[in-house]
Amino acid sequence: MDRVGLLRRGIALEGVTVGYNALEGMVAIVAGIAAGSVALTGFGVDSVIEVTSGALLWWRLRAELGWAPLGPIVERRASRGAGLLLLALGVYIVTDSARLLLTGRRPESSLVGIVLTTLSLIVMPLLARAKLGLAASLGSRALRADAHETIVCAWLSTTTLLGLGLNALLGWWWADPVAALGMLPLIVREGIEAWRGDAGEGEVA
Repeated sequence: MDRVGLLRRGIALEGVTVGYNALEGMVAIVAGIAAGSVALTGFGVDSVIEVTSGALLWWRLRAELGWAPLGPIVERRASRGAGLLLLALGVYIVTDSARLLLTGRRPESSLVGIVLTTLSLIVMPLLARAKLGLAASLGSRALRADAHETIVCAWLSTTTLLGLGLNALLGWWWADPVAALGMLPLIVREGIEAWRGDAGEGEVA
């Protein structure tokens, strides 16, 4: 496949990423709030933030085809905004998890959350694998970084599913806030990298 074909494939992959993460995020946030689940709500917010990364890569790949210019200032601001939102999400997880653990408030089980995170455990690794292969073919560090963010989303799916499953099956209510706290290292690292622009600022390949 020539470079134009590879770029078009990348644009399609990022389109799927944006669409899936947007739907995943909205469903997870609504279900998380309804169940009082910090882990599921945090997972949903992270999914919405991931839309920013996917949208940026979509524009970057289109820019190489000459369809839509993307200025480095716009990209830098979007990246920093996503980083700040991720760090704010980390603060929310710490405060709300601490509140639940201290008050003993039990989140309800969420079948929707369990189904959603199970589906994400299937979809995200497939997307990440396709992106990594395409990044190697294009020689794109930016696309490779985005693929690793998709891998992070898969890990967050695992953590969230673990908390939801233990709460639903064994009644371990504390597993939900603990699972949310387990998401912190990945979320904080991702937020700092986005703020610094470690994903390869100003380059498509």
